[in-house]
Amino acid sequence: MPARTGLLGLGSNVGDRRAQLQGAIDALPSIGVNVVACSSVYDTDPVGEVPEQASFLNACVLIETTLEPLELLDAVKVLERVLGRAGGGVRHGPRAIDVDVLLLGDVVLAHERMTLPHEQLLSRRFVLIPALELDFQLRAPGGSSLADALAALGLDEGVRWAGLPLRIPPRTGRSRTGRPRTSRSRA
Repeated sequence: MPARTGLLGLGSNVGDRRAQLQGAIDALPSIGVNVVACSSVYDTDPVGEVPEQASFLNACVLIETTLEPLELLDAVKVLERVLGRAGGGVRHGPRAIDVDVLLLGDVVLAHERMTLPHEQLLSRRFVLIPALELDFQLRAPGGSSLADALAALGLDEGVRWAGLPLRIPPRTGRSRTGRPRTSRSRA
C-alpha cells in the first residue's frame, strides 16, 4: 500500500500544552505516521459544548502513512490515552491531548466512527489557520478550498499566534537516493 499524505489537528488545554503537543508529534512515528511538516502553534478560544474552560494550544501537521483511515483513527486514539487523555470525559471538554484526523489523501469516508474529511474541517478557524500555514493551496476531497472556507468564517473564534512550529521527529525510511527524506507534501 503506498503512503498517503494527510493532515492531523492537535490540541491541548491541560498542563504544559506545548509539551503535550510535542509529545504527540514525537510519538507519531512509533504508530506508523511520518511527520512531514508542522505549523506554528496557536492559542485558541474553546469552542463547542464547553465554552468555559482554559484556552487551547493548537497546531496542524502534514503526515505520510500507509495506515488505512480506521487504522489511523485507532492508532491516534491509543496514542491519546498513552499521552494522558482521560477517557469518558465531556465532549469538547478539557483534555491533555486531542489528535484529529482531518484529511487522508483523497479519501472520502462516512463511517459511524469517523468522517473524512473531518466534519468540522471547513468550519473551525483554529484548524484552518494552521493548516493553511502549511499549504495555502490545500483543498478537501471534492475541491473545497480551505482558504475560501476560512474567508467565509466570521471573526468570533479567537485564534492567536503563540509560537514557532514544533520540532519534527526524524522520518522513518529513506529516499531512493539514500538521503533522509526532506520534501514537503500536500494533503
